[in-house]
Amino acid sequence: MTVPATPTLPVVVIGAGPIGLAAAAHVSGRGLNPLVLEAGGGAGAAVREWAHVRLFSTWGEVVDPAAEKLLAPTGWTKPDPSKYPTGADWVDDYLQPLAEALGDRVRFGARVTGVSRSGRDRIVDADRESQPFVVHVQHSDGLEERILAAAVIDASGTWTQPSPAGGSGLPALGERAAADRISYRVPDLSDPAVRARYAGKRTAVIGSGASAFTALASLAKLARQDDTETDTARTKTLWVLRRGISGSTYGGGEADQLPARGALGLAAKEAVEEGHAQAVTGFRTEAVERGAEGRLVLIAEDGRRLQEVDEVIVLTGFRPDLSFLSEVRLRLDERLQAPVELAPLIDPNQHSCGTVYPHGHQELSHPDSGVYLAGMKSYGRAPTFLAMTGYEQVRSLAAALAGDTEAADRVDLVLPETGVCGGSGLFDTAEASTESTEGCCTSTASQLVQLAGVSTGSVTAPDSNSSS
Repeated sequence: MTVPATPTLPVVVIGAGPIGLAAAAHVSGRGLNPLVLEAGGGAGAAVREWAHVRLFSTWGEVVDPAAEKLLAPTGWTKPDPSKYPTGADWVDDYLQPLAEALGDRVRFGARVTGVSRSGRDRIVDADRESQPFVVHVQHSDGLEERILAAAVIDASGTWTQPSPAGGSGLPALGERAAADRISYRVPDLSDPAVRARYAGKRTAVIGSGASAFTALASLAKLARQDDTETDTARTKTLWVLRRGISGSTYGGGEADQLPARGALGLAAKEAVEEGHAQAVTGFRTEAVERGAEGRLVLIAEDGRRLQEVDEVIVLTGFRPDLSFLSEVRLRLDERLQAPVELAPLIDPNQHSCGTVYPHGHQELSHPDSGVYLAGMKSYGRAPTFLAMTGYEQVRSLAAALAGDTEAADRVDLVLPETGVCGGSGLFDTAEASTESTEGCCTSTASQLVQLAGVSTGSVTAPDSNSSS
């Protein structure tokens, strides 16, 4: 049961990303007092780190209605709803103005180090539900603060916790020692220093999601641009997949109701077909060794050794940081580290095609009522999160905290089909590569999808708008 929040204590929101700031807008709209605590120095600090990446959702899909209402009196003008923003656009033209509209209800340089019930560790039952939450904060100047809260919405995302290259979920042997040649982010090839790191080099990209597609398409574009004057292309990519190639590998293509997301998969497919990327399937990395001149050799669990590469880009997903929530009682799925009621809806072991239906306070509740994980963090280790999903989550949570159960239970969102096939077995066997090339959602025809008037070969490949 969710107890209505008291107006005398704030609703603490952790994270000033898209979902955290939207949560504050909804809480404020309900007459409650939000307090946003952001570890970074500005709004959308995590988004700013992938500023060069274009979203596969349009402006019309990444602006929260309550936030838009809060921004209207400031003279803010909503960007063209049909355009696709970059991460930088999202921060500069929406998140920063929204944080400014919220004013002193947003604090930067404030890292949450712990959340508990006041005077109650996670063991104590007595009088637990009547106690406010206590949030411990460390500020950028080193000072510490203790804040009492009526409720806590953790929208801190998962950006700071990238998953490793190791196929067992742990870093591969030698992975940490090779950190100078391993990146866990999509490279910004417009930066001359970053471009020099990959141009004319052989790079391994490990991963099979939207971020990996973005990296493949970006490196293929680099190869086309930099290798035009040579007889043999020098910029090469090795695409390392833990599963086989099937009809679902490249996503939904033209059948995806988010066209830019479908185009992203087709751009990755084009990179392989043109020979800019070579796919290696069924490869679960166990070790990383140093080869000649410091280059890296990837070694699989089955003993296979790949040809030396200059660089490795690991894009195997993210995982939530739950360390500062150790003293509150959460009910999390043992596989995904997502709320147990939400986990069956998003489990990639089970789901293939279709959509995750919109959800809210009921699916996000925990034994300690009034504490919620929202946004990308609510998905735990599951992929393919949409900003629209997070906006619907926090709309419901704010209504529940205000005691409006009818609005909290109501669904105010219709999501597009994912257009992505590929659940039902994350641990694919080698035979997966012989499956039919027709996915359950789409034909994977190789023609390019037109995006914003140009082919995907000439635009920055859009990434998942998954930051919270």
